[in-house]
Parts: sequence; C-alpha cells; structure tokens
Amino acid sequence: MFDLITGHATHIPQRPMLPLVISTTLQGLLIATVVAVPLLFMTEHAPQLPTMMAFVAAPPPPPPPPPPPPAAARQRESTTAKAVPTTGSQPIPVAAPPRIEPETVPNVDDGVPGGVEGGVPGGIVGGIVGGLPSEVAPPPPGPEPPPPPRRPLRVGGKIDTPKLLHRVEPAYPDLAVQSRLQGLVILEAVVDEQGRVSSATVLRSVHPLLDREALAAVRQWRYRPLQLNGIPVTFVLTVTLSFSLQSTEAS
Repeated sequence: MFDLITGHATHIPQRPMLPLVISTTLQGLLIATVVAVPLLFMTEHAPQLPTMMAFVAAPPPPPPPPPPPPAAARQRESTTAKAVPTTGSQPIPVAAPPRIEPETVPNVDDGVPGGVEGGVPGGIVGGIVGGLPSEVAPPPPGPEPPPPPRRPLRVGGKIDTPKLLHRVEPAYPDLAVQSRLQGLVILEAVVDEQGRVSSATVLRSVHPLLDREALAAVRQWRYRPLQLNGIPVTFVLTVTLSFSLQSTEAS
C-alpha cells in the first residue's frame, strides 16, 4: 500500500509449488489418520447384534371332508299287517259273525275246569285254596301305655294324716327377736313314699327370716308312710308354725 502511495512498486518473489503440495498432502493424511483410527477401533469393539431368525410354521392340514349324507330310508313293503283292536286279552271282532250262539255260563256247583276244591265263585283258576279272606285281620295290640303318674294325695277328710315320727323345732333368729317379729307361717309339704318331706313351699309368710327357719325345720320331719290298698303313696299336707316372743309353738 505504501508502495502505491510513494510510486515505487516492489515485487515479491514467488515460492515453488512442490513444497506446498507436499505439505497439504501430509496434513490431509494426518487428519485422515486421526479420524480413521478411532473409527476402526470403535468398529472392532462394537457389540454384535443378534441375528434375527424367522421360523415359518407349516400350514395346518386341511379339514376332513364332510360325512356323506345318510342313505335314503328303505321303502316299506307294500303289504303291511293291519293292527287288530283288542279289549283286554280278547280281540275285537271286525266282521259280523255268521250266526249268534247263546252264551254258555258254567255252573258254579259243577265247578270250573282247572279250579280247586274250596274255591269261591268268581275266583281265579288255580288261585289260593279257600279263597281270599273277606276281612283283614286286625294288627296285634301294641304294648300297654305306662300308667299315668299318680298325683300326691291330700290328707284330710277320709284320709287320716299319718303319724309324725320325727319333728324338728324351728329356730328363732336373734335378729327376729330383737326386731320383735312374730306370727304364723303356713307351709305346704309333700311327703314321698318313704315318709320323708321331699319339698315344702310357703303359703303364708311373716318375714323371710322366719320363713327360712320354718322351711329348714319342716324339711327334716319324718312321717309314717301312707299306704293306699297296701301300696305306699305320696301325700300332701299343710303345716302351720307359730313364732311368738313368749314361746315358739308349732302344729
């Protein structure tokens, strides 16, 4: 630029082309080597993809041919037997008989051929000797039902009260004495066949303290067994106990 301003031009000598071509060629080979070597290394160590195998299944066998159509039904014979109507075991006549003959009724006194002696009129030939019984025999009687349990007899009136063999007096609780509890306790006692009091209930109460002592005492009583026609029976009687602050009485 300065040469153009000043008017003096300087010529630059030209370099030879051979060194430039060689340098360019070497640079290209170097770049190719740098790029190609890694690609070859990666190609050798790359994982191999499995080979896809295709299996072709054989086609299914063709379906069996349909069965042949059924053969035509055989034609029936032109001559067929006609059914003869029957009533019971005798056939019904189709054509009118040439003549009517009177019906013969066997004499019962003479018997029926094939019958047996002692048969009955209208019976079956060769049936049971003596015929069927006219009446069915009644079934045998079953066992007799057990007699109903006897209810305890209540003494009094015509039935005398059995003798009392053992008597226990009721206790008078101290709490009842301090509370001045007194009065009549009426009980109903059931005596078994041995003369023992099996149960007792309160018919008239004074106080639970006195009722409890009255029941405890009467349950220990013993009577002479009551007999009815020589058989011991259970009986019921009424017992009255009197609780008094002066004395304890019982009847």
